[in-house]
Amino acid sequence: MNKLPLKARVQILSMLCEGSSMRSISRVCDVSINTVSKLLVDAGTFCAALHDREVRNVKATLVQCDEIWSFTAAKQKNVASMKNPVEGAGDTWTWTALDSESKLIISWLVGGRDGEYALAFMDDVKDRLANRVQLTTDGHKAYLNAVEEAFGADIDYAMLVKMYGEPEGRAVPQERRYSPAVCTGARKTKIEGNPDPAFVSTSHVERANLTMRMANRRFTRLTNAFSKKFENHVHMVAIYTVWYNFIKMHKTLRMTPAMAAGVTEKLWTMDDLCGMMDAVAPKPGPRGPYKRRG
Repeated sequence: MNKLPLKARVQILSMLCEGSSMRSISRVCDVSINTVSKLLVDAGTFCAALHDREVRNVKATLVQCDEIWSFTAAKQKNVASMKNPVEGAGDTWTWTALDSESKLIISWLVGGRDGEYALAFMDDVKDRLANRVQLTTDGHKAYLNAVEEAFGADIDYAMLVKMYGEPEGRAVPQERRYSPAVCTGARKTKIEGNPDPAFVSTSHVERANLTMRMANRRFTRLTNAFSKKFENHVHMVAIYTVWYNFIKMHKTLRMTPAMAAGVTEKLWTMDDLCGMMDAVAPKPGPRGPYKRRG
């Protein structure tokens, strides 16, 4: 059985985490698109398990949560008219929880934006923290019950509700196609415990989500690079999270977020990741007899 060389696998995974599309990777690396897709699935499955195992007992002080929008196969408004319906098609939300100080992605979840997903996400965040933290989220109402169910009173929780509109004195354009509304202000609301108003912010997690959008081709807006399969979207987020936490050097911290958070003591490389994948991969069995097709 042929196996892709280590150098080629490192290059493919690195390009996936640097914003390249799967087909451009197949051309640059001179491999089949099916090879790239299989490596995406294998690496995504491994990285999801690695994150679940390694990112535990995080000693954080300030945690920020946010959601990043994308879609699978078609935008939600076009799902009903799809010629070839795909399971999981429509709006796809990626929930992220960030340690504001180390910039570590503590938890992530891909799915819908309703209360059920919010509760599952907050339960996972709670399980990965080692101590009481100050939590800040945006004004999404699903957080209210989810945080209460997951943390109870063992949390200092505040919401940052941003208000959007046109600044005073600016004329409203006749047509607005892609330009977002302007943030005209923000309201800090204490929900539970005693959060420090000076640290009620979602700026760090929003910036981290921008990095995620820029480093993942399938998050790019106004292109045809969106995810065609929900499962592949999940796999890519899993790979990106491990790359961001353990491999990518943070310019301000001058170390990886995992090192800053005390999750690991060394700088990982993509070679290390591929080596760990090889260590747990099942050994290929003997090839069966060749059957000629008539």
